[in-house]
Amino acid sequence: MTSTEWNPSSPDLTDEMWELIRPVFEPKPWGRSKMGRPRKWAYRVLVEAVFYVGISGCQWRLLPEKYPPWSTVHRYHLRWSKDGTWETACDLLVALERQQASRDVEPSAAIIDARSVKSASTVCGLSRGYDAGKKILGRKLFAVVDTLGLLLAVVVVAANVSDNVGGALAMDRAAAKSRRLTKLWADMGFKKTFIANVAANHGIETEIVSVKDLHTFKVQPRRWVVERTYSWLVNHRRLRIDYERDPQVTEGFVYAAHTLMLLRRLTTPTTP
Repeated sequence: MTSTEWNPSSPDLTDEMWELIRPVFEPKPWGRSKMGRPRKWAYRVLVEAVFYVGISGCQWRLLPEKYPPWSTVHRYHLRWSKDGTWETACDLLVALERQQASRDVEPSAAIIDARSVKSASTVCGLSRGYDAGKKILGRKLFAVVDTLGLLLAVVVVAANVSDNVGGALAMDRAAAKSRRLTKLWADMGFKKTFIANVAANHGIETEIVSVKDLHTFKVQPRRWVVERTYSWLVNHRRLRIDYERDPQVTEGFVYAAHTLMLLRRLTTPTTP
């Protein structure tokens, strides 16, 4: 597909978009095993099939016939979610986007927030919980973004996990990606335990953005950035309800959604 044929609402990739992430998904020639039968499906069409599921929110079994069998696509998505392939692709594009914006590849400041999501009946066990504050039975997603709203780290846990615990897990991952990270903004759900943990383990100063008037809507300084990132992500209907048995697979869908958004942003010509 060429750039002139590309439909912005389509999960299919242009040649330019695929070239940006191809090294992440296609193994090196010397890394290919000679054991087993030859691979039937190209990595590109497998990636596009995962994007289709994420955007449409359809069941795996309802994948259109133009894509590989759903079981094949599902198997690859599980593998890419658990071995960090989706996260690697996302990190690569975040670095390119920051360079394009004339920023250092490693951010020095970030914003963290949590979002509770209802879960389907397929989600059970310890990875599912009840968020009493928001009255949601399901999971909680912790996201750390830079000041541009670009995703640095995602952690998905049961909804009954406190912001202190889940936020600390997310910051462990985010801090590992940037040695320059020294400032963090968070909402009032993150308490003194979280602030002390982040300061002691990573040397990061946390500023709590307080809501002064609970009865009046007002854009909160800095926090609106991560809220905007969430609004970008939920354009992928698969992220509005959690269907996955394994939280890591949900994390994979989040990274995949952000990857597709950045591919579009990096390859769409800017109008003068």
